[in-house]
Amino acid sequence: MRAGIGSGSGGGTTPVRPRWGSGVTTPRSLSTGSSPRGSDRSSDDGEELVEVTLDLQEDDTIVLRSVEPAAGGAAAASSSGRRRCGGRRRTGCCSSRRSSKPRPWPARASSRRTSPSGSAAATAAAKRKAPSGLESALAARAARRQRAQLDRTRSGAHKALRGLRFISSNKANNAWMEVQANFDRLARDGYLSRSDFAECIGMTESKEFALELFDTLSRRRQMKVDTINKDELREIWQQITDNSFDSRLQIFFEMVDKNADGRITEAEVKEIIMLSASANKLSRLKEQAEEYAALIMEELDPEGLGYIELWQLETLLLQKDTYMNYSQALSYTSQALSQNLAGLRKKSSIRKISTSLSYYFEDNWKRLWVLALWIGIMAGLFTWKFMQYRNRYVFDVMGYCVTTAKGAAETLKLNMAIILLPVCRNTITWLRSTRAARALPFDDNINFHKTIAAAIVVGIILHAGNHLVCDFPRLIKSSDEKYAPLGQYFGEIKPTYFTLVKGVEGITGVIMVVCMIIAFTLATRWFRRSLVKLPRPFDKLTGFNAFWYSHHLFIIVYIALIVHGECLYLIHVWYRRTTWMYLSVPVCLYVGERILRFFRSGSYSVRLLKVAIYPGNVLTLQMSKPPTFRYKSGQYMFVQCPAVSPFEWHPFSITSAPGDDYLSIHVRQLGDWTRELKRVFAAACEPPAGGKSGLLRADETTKKTLPKLLIDGPYGSPAQDYSKYDVLLLVGLGIGATPFISILKDLLNNIIKMEEEEDASTDLYPPIGRNKPHVDLGTLMTITSRPKKILKTTNAYFYWVTREQGSFDWFKGVMNEIADLDQRNIIEMHNYLTSVYEEGDARSALITMLQALNHAKNGVDIVSGTKVRTHFARPNWRKVLSKISSKHPYAKIGVFYCGAPVLAQELSKLCHEFNGKCTTKFEFHKEHF
Repeated sequence: MRAGIGSGSGGGTTPVRPRWGSGVTTPRSLSTGSSPRGSDRSSDDGEELVEVTLDLQEDDTIVLRSVEPAAGGAAAASSSGRRRCGGRRRTGCCSSRRSSKPRPWPARASSRRTSPSGSAAATAAAKRKAPSGLESALAARAARRQRAQLDRTRSGAHKALRGLRFISSNKANNAWMEVQANFDRLARDGYLSRSDFAECIGMTESKEFALELFDTLSRRRQMKVDTINKDELREIWQQITDNSFDSRLQIFFEMVDKNADGRITEAEVKEIIMLSASANKLSRLKEQAEEYAALIMEELDPEGLGYIELWQLETLLLQKDTYMNYSQALSYTSQALSQNLAGLRKKSSIRKISTSLSYYFEDNWKRLWVLALWIGIMAGLFTWKFMQYRNRYVFDVMGYCVTTAKGAAETLKLNMAIILLPVCRNTITWLRSTRAARALPFDDNINFHKTIAAAIVVGIILHAGNHLVCDFPRLIKSSDEKYAPLGQYFGEIKPTYFTLVKGVEGITGVIMVVCMIIAFTLATRWFRRSLVKLPRPFDKLTGFNAFWYSHHLFIIVYIALIVHGECLYLIHVWYRRTTWMYLSVPVCLYVGERILRFFRSGSYSVRLLKVAIYPGNVLTLQMSKPPTFRYKSGQYMFVQCPAVSPFEWHPFSITSAPGDDYLSIHVRQLGDWTRELKRVFAAACEPPAGGKSGLLRADETTKKTLPKLLIDGPYGSPAQDYSKYDVLLLVGLGIGATPFISILKDLLNNIIKMEEEEDASTDLYPPIGRNKPHVDLGTLMTITSRPKKILKTTNAYFYWVTREQGSFDWFKGVMNEIADLDQRNIIEMHNYLTSVYEEGDARSALITMLQALNHAKNGVDIVSGTKVRTHFARPNWRKVLSKISSKHPYAKIGVFYCGAPVLAQELSKLCHEFNGKCTTKFEFHKEHF
């Protein structure tokens, strides 16, 4: 119960906001309640009264003297507003009681305008005319207002200065020049129209909110206008960028209080909720605006008067942190800080360089030694072949052109062979579970594949270029005497340039170059991601389909390569034609994998159990799990839908846990194949029944036939090795959260399983103590030989960043399950919605307050619909890593990321930076498909 505090100057005057002295403790609470509002409630069958004595200093500073139980209800009630004299100080005391929720009363006693500052006089007038019930409600409201004013400490006011900004902090500074430029561009005859106001002040994305702000400031001038001049715009700009929190709060209040009577009704609250939801693209919040308006009125209007005033809105804004105890920030312990500050001591430049290099080598030593070995082998082969032809007669005719071409050809043989190894997915998945994973960077298999492709491009330029523009012309222009020794290779008659090109060697070479140019071009990011927009019908050359089919030109390339290697001009002995030697093992391995994949996909017959289509163009497929399909969390599988394409296989992360009796994937529409897949399944779906999620759903009871689905896998990924880390930081952008949902579910299942095993083990084998001195040998051996499964991972932090509110429906069930079952708080989840303006912005202020209030009351986040709090804007990744490193000193932290490449670079740099200045070790991994 919070104490009600009188002003010390009598109860009839308007209370003056006190200034707290430093070191003074504010008497905020004498007993706890479920919410801040609980301080004004008690049971109907009794009253608890306390007497609070305050000292009012000469400098208006208030000091708490005593808090004592009241002698009795009547005495305590009569003590309200009483004055005591003691020494040189004036003291004031008052009483407050907790009362049950009052009965509702008529919304307003008067419809005329009453300013918030004059509400005390209005209250007094109402007391004289209202019935006794309304009088007690108004008295309770006045007492709460006095306590709210005393609760607004200097720290609270400082916190408020960061709130209710109408212009983002990064735009407010020195932004008037830009606003002036916009005015000059948009104004007509020196006047800016109301419709252009949003664009002029930089609120283009929240035009409705800007127009409401325009109308509010017009009402303040007691005029309704559709145009303003530059001076009036400057006045408006000064008001919305005012550093005074009270000024910004007054503007926000007037935006809600449209009839300007100094009171906000439930209907007006509903309207501002809908306006805020529209500005932040929260469509579902608009649908539930009436429900949330009632929640705010219930919290701020416990007396049931039907309206709230300015000070109540201020109270909710300043006390929103009281409701947010469900999502506390990571704590900083003194021990963790002292351990991590060791890396922040000043170092010499040499020490910094050596430390950076050591951490760089520690993070990249696998990549470095593989690249060094590969480059060394290529250099050795090039040099060997170069020197071989340098010592042959052909060098006297063709010069260094032929030596360079033959050296490049030898590297091409090597690279055309090993480029197949990184895409032998089954082999790599198997090798991940062996000791080879300690020395080989299997996570970078696709990057290595791309690097080899780049080396092939260089080799082609050197090989084909030197042949076509250098040694062929030199051979044709050579004298008959010089050419004579080469007749055994090129024929007795000197060939022409066209004869050399149209030969088997030339034809196969040209075919390979053309196929590679097509495949390499369509594999680039611009074409594969459809970033290049081509007119029809050439638009078919972009997208994943074009990449997929063009890559299968490698079949023609390898056939032509073998023929090209067997028809060399300058080598006639079969065992010196080494192309087939390079290719035999990698090609056989790759062909074997494709055959295995073909037969395995046919044996994995799956039955679709559930299909759901969610907002954001996401399709969820839940299917039966084949008995022989065993996988780890974080792995992925390939999916084929013959109804869409009988040839295309696409990879998708498995979102079900290994312990589940089903398989599930989430597919987002990003290309032509996924678009067609969604269309095919949508045709078989129906609107969901009551209580079920999704826009469309289908299951085994659906009358329509579901399309057939084939699967192949599982295949390894970086995230499957999460269990070797002490702490996990999982970061997913949009649909990039899919690999980590399985990890979170698996981690939770393992935690629950370990707890059950510990409980069962304790029951079967009680601990040995002094009360049981004699234990037989069999029991002792059984106890000591029990296998103990130790889970190395102690904590996991999941950050999910998305742009659409509907995205949270994808994994709502999983997040709620984790929130319910994770009693030890091992998993910490953070949802971030980037479409909502950052905390402190006036456009999201009411949503932030409502979010905190609803979660405190009902345990549900209003944005995601889950028990996990949703943050607004984007995370500060530096702060995230700083908090985790401070909380887990000397820990090995695995940072797993799936999403856009830009953030991957930022996280990678931050991990490297923190490794150099704190005791925590971060290891960064990015998902590649």
